[in-house]
Amino acid sequence: MNNTRPFEPGKRPRRIAFYGGSFDPAHRGHLAVAHGLIDQFDLDRFIFLPAFQAPHKKLYAPTSAYDRYAMLCLMTNEIETMSVSRMEIELPERPFTVETLKRLLEQFSAHEIYFVMGADSWMDIATWFEWEQVLTMTNHIVITRPGFEISFDHVTDDIRERIVDLRNSRQHPTAVTDDLLKIFISDVVGVNISATAIRDKIRSGDETWRDDVTDQIANYIEKYQIYN
Repeated sequence: MNNTRPFEPGKRPRRIAFYGGSFDPAHRGHLAVAHGLIDQFDLDRFIFLPAFQAPHKKLYAPTSAYDRYAMLCLMTNEIETMSVSRMEIELPERPFTVETLKRLLEQFSAHEIYFVMGADSWMDIATWFEWEQVLTMTNHIVITRPGFEISFDHVTDDIRERIVDLRNSRQHPTAVTDDLLKIFISDVVGVNISATAIRDKIRSGDETWRDDVTDQIANYIEKYQIYN
């Protein structure tokens, strides 16, 4: 499917955000991020981009990519502005983010692209392959969460110059008018849900995990015994 369309004079390009991650499992916090950023950045579309396996997390073996993809589809199925990409899980090789972004820029060349990451990914960014190039290919949005401190001293001066801190601010991100691609720091979502904690709760028999995921995902996890 061709997701590009010719630029129409007098109209801004479509704004599309891609949210990369393991989503193991997808939960209400991920959904809150999508809704919050659609509103804050006036996004036209929000696309979840599940990784087959993060190349910089070789010691972590995630749940089947197809189960994680299915759960994301269940969570977003009835939301018109959200969808799920199979780009990374269908490639024969396991792409680094820099390679995924190259493909996205080719496929969505007529659009304004934002790549979304969590605060933990931001703090680990220097471990990513070609991380400086990654941060200069598209606009980025870093999502903070309550109780998690982030810093900026682990990136270069050139990277820091492009950071726009939107925390505790009413500044609209699209009001930034220079031509540099930006790294926006957003606290638009105050939900603090951990996929690791959900998995631990399921394995320990703590039924409160159901509160952290949608009913469709809870039913899927129980039916197929994903984390038992």
